[in-house]
Amino acid sequence: MKYASLATSALFGLALTVGQAMAADTVKVALDSPPDLEQSGSYVWANTFVKYLNEHGMEAEEYQRGALGGDDELLDQVSQGLVEVAMAPVKSAGGLDSLIFGLYLPYFFTDMAQVDTALYDGGMLAKINEGTTPKGVRVLAVDSVGVGTGIFNTKHPVNTMADLGDLRMRALDETQIDLFESWGSTGTVVSWAEVPNALQTGVADGYLNPPFVPLMFGHTDFIKHFTDANISQSVRIVIASEDWYEGLTDEERKTVDDAVKAADKANRDWLSGRSGILGKLREAGVEVVELSDEARDEFIKASEAVYKKGQLTAEQIDAWVKAKTK
Repeated sequence: MKYASLATSALFGLALTVGQAMAADTVKVALDSPPDLEQSGSYVWANTFVKYLNEHGMEAEEYQRGALGGDDELLDQVSQGLVEVAMAPVKSAGGLDSLIFGLYLPYFFTDMAQVDTALYDGGMLAKINEGTTPKGVRVLAVDSVGVGTGIFNTKHPVNTMADLGDLRMRALDETQIDLFESWGSTGTVVSWAEVPNALQTGVADGYLNPPFVPLMFGHTDFIKHFTDANISQSVRIVIASEDWYEGLTDEERKTVDDAVKAADKANRDWLSGRSGILGKLREAGVEVVELSDEARDEFIKASEAVYKKGQLTAEQIDAWVKAKTK
């Protein structure tokens, strides 16, 4: 009986070890949004990527938003090779190398096609990775999460820049605060988890986001006004462990690269069908303002101040300018 017990324990230990090894071989993909193929362009990208890998002999699994940690924890885990792939904000890579912040320049890109021109024809994705891969992180892709970013708020319509004067806006970082100040408003940095409470208590009166955000996250109970300002393209990024990527066989790496191409296409196809999103906002009780040409020009001119005091050098901005016109 004693030997049988020892044998059982040994077999259990072997099974556990094998199970751990199999789990280690699974490509973990950390999501950054609810798994909604209709509303979330980020999830469209991730879901297509995971399905492609699984269909081509590489086991991959989605992990729900927050299951493996927040954005900062995921960046650390990716850089250490503990998580293979994560959907992430631009600032995750920006903390390693600032060049990627060109994606956030206000009124710089006319549409996502121009972003793709800069990234691929103009070589900016490769240049971004020159700065991030030595720190353990590869930017696999830039994914669209919707049509251009606009101005949401809880108080009143914003038809002109002057209408922002009494609004305190939720900011991602100090650069966005600089943008709000250039528009005659103020900003306060609030983490995404705290945004609903901030908007309902008056800590912040609004935020910049693509139109789908209050619909997906249930903010239309208190967000009542949207200005379709098309300030910047609404993007996030896909980061991968460089140790993992470089450790793949040539065949596996090709499969991953092909999965990225398939996911990019699915994401851009999804974006092309987002023309009805403003109607959905109106149906949810959000008043939509479309800027006049004069008001838009005022925003564009005021935003130029951010180029000089933002996170990019003049040389980096010049590189983006050249790349988007390739």
